[in-house]
Amino acid sequence: MSRRAFLGGSAAVTALATVDATANPRGLAAPSSSPFELEEATIVDLQAGMREGKYTAHGLTERYLARIAAMDRTGSLPLLSVIELNPDALAIAQALDLERKEKGARGPLHGIPVLIKDNIATADRMQTTAGSLALVGAVPSRDAFVVERLRAAGAVILGKTNLSEWANFRSTRSASGWSGRGGQCRNPYALDRSPSGSSSGSGAATAANLCVVSVGTETDGSIVSPAAACSLVGLKPTVGLVSRSGIIPISHSQDTAGPMTRTVADAAALLTVLAGVDASDVATAASQGRTGLDYTKFLDADGLKGARIGVPRERFFGYHAATDALVEQALEVMKSKGAILVDPASIPNAAKLDEPEFEVLLHEFKAGVESWLASLGGTTKLRTIADLIRFNEEHQDSEMPYFGQELLRQAQARGPLSDAKYLKALASSRRLSRAQGIDEVMRKHQLDALVAPTQAPPGLIDLVNGDHWLGSSSTPAAVSGYATLTVPAGYVRGLPVGLSFIGRAWSEPTLLKLAHAYEQATRHRRPPGFVPTADLRLVAGR
Repeated sequence: MSRRAFLGGSAAVTALATVDATANPRGLAAPSSSPFELEEATIVDLQAGMREGKYTAHGLTERYLARIAAMDRTGSLPLLSVIELNPDALAIAQALDLERKEKGARGPLHGIPVLIKDNIATADRMQTTAGSLALVGAVPSRDAFVVERLRAAGAVILGKTNLSEWANFRSTRSASGWSGRGGQCRNPYALDRSPSGSSSGSGAATAANLCVVSVGTETDGSIVSPAAACSLVGLKPTVGLVSRSGIIPISHSQDTAGPMTRTVADAAALLTVLAGVDASDVATAASQGRTGLDYTKFLDADGLKGARIGVPRERFFGYHAATDALVEQALEVMKSKGAILVDPASIPNAAKLDEPEFEVLLHEFKAGVESWLASLGGTTKLRTIADLIRFNEEHQDSEMPYFGQELLRQAQARGPLSDAKYLKALASSRRLSRAQGIDEVMRKHQLDALVAPTQAPPGLIDLVNGDHWLGSSSTPAAVSGYATLTVPAGYVRGLPVGLSFIGRAWSEPTLLKLAHAYEQATRHRRPPGFVPTADLRLVAGR
């Protein structure tokens, strides 16, 4: 089974209208794309506007809420990227405006509208469900640590985003972006295409300018994959740099939250807020001394000059010719900006990671989710994976109209985290991905980073057969727990393609520097057109 099949990617189920790949014979309507004053606005832009009195937090929040109302659930091909709005957003924004007037801004995120994924807990009037109807009404006892940090920084949480249900760890034949609560999220570049997963709604909403920035989560590809599919910057931090407490888990070995933004500068600004040591997440103890940084200080338009960058062609190139062509162009840009390319620079043992990783995820998902359910106390009667399986069986029409729960059943069959099979798989995953993987190739060639295509252009949404994946480069960084960042690399038939920068543990400053320099040299990012289907007359570009 392809690893992308189970980790790739909102209310009631929304029916999906099938769109022909080469035409629009049914005349299906996309959302009306009217001009938007804040299109592609950055954190720096909006902060300048608030300082000058052009904008207020309340006014920005009103504009983004109106944009969501106009773009997310209209037409016969709705985007369905936002699963729920925060009923307190306008009041929070108004209070922040008053605070700015009386005391000044708390920092770069003061008054900035943000969306967060619906597996990130908020102890307010919003739900936290991982897209599952089973968790509707189950109330977490406190905000997730990253939510606490966002609120403390003055961000306005607009609402929660749709996602691949249970972060796409439910079925081997799932369609990324579908959840029982939110329906099928779509890609704003072509509405019959997958937004990818599992942070599907965060990617689609940010690309569609429904927020300034968003927060996603990743176990393997769930930030970088939807970011690449939606022409975004997506940063999957080193595990331990950003707390996971209050986030519905898959794997304590690999899970992390991270920024999904339209620019590298915004990713750096958001990471500055998200990173922090949390007593409730033991993994963050390792980041002591690495938090409290202003990651925007590492942005350097000349950051590629003298950088040694490896190109791991084996396994991560060759599955899609047009994608490879765009990455070859990217490599030429890097050379022109002074980068030293080591080509090829293969990651040893990359082909051996899938099997032990999958075993680790099955064990850790069972332990993590059952611990999460226990933390909800009397707000839910669910306590075990078996309870979730039973709930889905009892609500097949709404929870399993298109695909099943094979992964839940496989996880249910696993034993505790003391099992020898789990411990062996975990040791193999760490050894093969770290000392005998990324660390080895980077040490051998004295590299600052590796670069590879993030994945092929987004495929068609297929609720009959599920996702169809050609290839991706997310797994080595995911299994090792190391950092990776994707940035727009161009378009194939109008569909986005991303380029991934992959580094060692705690390499976020380096990756941000390199990606910012590449972004400034290319400026590939373009807003989406919300077309019903891709224009197959195009080969590359828009």
